[in-house]
Amino acid sequence: MKIDFHVHVTPPDIIKDWRKVAENEPYFKLLSESPVNKFATAEDVVRELNDSDVDKAVIFGFGFKDMGLCKYANDYVADAVKKFPDKLIGYMILVPTSSEISKEMDRCMDMGLTGIGELMPYGQGFDTADSNEMSNLANGCIERDLPVIIHTNEAVGHHYCGKTDTTAVKASALAHNYPDLKVIFAHWGGGLLFYELMPEIRKQNKNVYYDTAASPFLYDKKIFKVASDIGILDKVLFGSDYPLLPMSRYIKDIANSGLNESEQALVNGLNAKALLKL
Repeated sequence: MKIDFHVHVTPPDIIKDWRKVAENEPYFKLLSESPVNKFATAEDVVRELNDSDVDKAVIFGFGFKDMGLCKYANDYVADAVKKFPDKLIGYMILVPTSSEISKEMDRCMDMGLTGIGELMPYGQGFDTADSNEMSNLANGCIERDLPVIIHTNEAVGHHYCGKTDTTAVKASALAHNYPDLKVIFAHWGGGLLFYELMPEIRKQNKNVYYDTAASPFLYDKKIFKVASDIGILDKVLFGSDYPLLPMSRYIKDIANSGLNESEQALVNGLNAKALLKL
């Protein structure tokens, strides 16, 4: 089974009027104006799954600053999962500092959504290293057994649209403050995986996972073999960041990464299957 753990969907009317939405959402505006940006509906995702021979996708809306937009996107995701139950798994988006967070968690769970993300610390105005800001989100997720996907960036290397200061340092702080939180750090955790060579970080990160979103833009495909050598391949989740890149690009890179077939199976879907409790 192949499961893409990082797929963005956007309601058709937001796609149509994205410039109007962007007037009050600076980070959404920044990314939407990027020349590499693309939008995808749930139907687009299902077509891509079929074209790339991927079985399922974890889908979610954009991490808006406005909770009203988050709720609207969550409704769209919930409807999409009902329409394509064999193909799509829905996650919800929230503003961690909102007073409505617990209520929205429960509402979305009632609609069949099973996790949270991808949350955007810089774009949504919160700090993963601030335990006060993160307490409602983290404790709510722990109580409800909800995994959460959080956007991260590497601290070095080339600049690109959307690169922020949510680096491995801030990701590690969240894992330290809430070791029982199941968290997926997008984009290889901004490099946090490399620090799992340190025994104290390996222990601290017992519930940390890493997705591969945007990996072809950031790392040589040998990173998959490095993750295996570090001993954390069971925490690596195939995520394409579709529609940024086609899912098939990752499947090809994983196949040519130096991993054997059983190791490839872990990344392609078995790790995700276990985390999702399928």
